[in-house]
Amino acid sequence: MAELRLTINGEERMFDQPVGTPLVYVLRELLGLIGTKIACNEGHCGACTVLVDGQPRLSCIELAHAVEGEVTTIEGLRDHPLVDAFVRADAVQCGFCTPGQVVSAAALVAAVPEPTREQIRHHMAGNLCRCGTYPKIEEAILSVGEPLVPPRASSSEKGR
Repeated sequence: MAELRLTINGEERMFDQPVGTPLVYVLRELLGLIGTKIACNEGHCGACTVLVDGQPRLSCIELAHAVEGEVTTIEGLRDHPLVDAFVRADAVQCGFCTPGQVVSAAALVAAVPEPTREQIRHHMAGNLCRCGTYPKIEEAILSVGEPLVPPRASSSEKGR
């Protein structure tokens, strides 16, 4: 056992944990942050993606004691515009991959506020979706920043 000190979703946490424990187990089992999913447990699918200082990391292969920086999970992104964008675009099918998809997409739009389709495909390539909602995920990411309701035409435009 070794002392583990992490800042998760803005809150500093400290506890004893065996060295070599993957971050995903600390998040899910110790802290109850079950939005981060365990799927392949080998770093291939992206379901366990979290942000460490704004960069996507695969928490199933990231050792908790090696983490330096603030960890943001899907719970920490609850109010992010991408959450609504995924719902509006119907990019949520079974929902299992959605937390990792949203977390990865949040890192992308933080770095590139208006990404191209090619940038989205490249950045999101590490997040797999068994339901195949890739086109809808892409649309959700592209829509961030667009208003929820289209703006009304001004009175001067109505007569045209």
